[in-house]
Amino acid sequence: MQTLLFRPPRYTAFVMPKASKLTLMPLPPSDETPGQRLARIRRERGFTQIELAEKTGLVQTLVSDYERGKLRLNADMILRLATALEVSTDALLQPAGPVESKIPSRRVLRRLEQIESLPSTQQIVLLRTIDTFLEGAAAQAARRA
Repeated sequence: MQTLLFRPPRYTAFVMPKASKLTLMPLPPSDETPGQRLARIRRERGFTQIELAEKTGLVQTLVSDYERGKLRLNADMILRLATALEVSTDALLQPAGPVESKIPSRRVLRRLEQIESLPSTQQIVLLRTIDTFLEGAAAQAARRA
């Protein structure tokens, strides 16, 4: 009769991991954690935590936990959040500062919808008021520069 002895495979038998010789480039310094960056971008886009949670299929407490750094963002969540916020994944990952918004925030879009629901005479008056305000703001900015 033959006795079988357990022999581990050669490639895993009593091998200790070796220290990596790989040197990584340091990350650029940032005052913002990924969670804080997520919260800033969410606010810039005009979403509440509840609205973002609904868009991503999460619950609000998870969005809050990601923003507070209680949970770490994984690749799947980064893709979901970037898609919901309509930004690139780099915007969520890289500490590069404010996101350049090419689409209006939800706050602006809501106001535009309200303006479009007004009668045309009130729309004209409101748009003239906005134009006058913007011209004055641009003139002030030019004086400061």
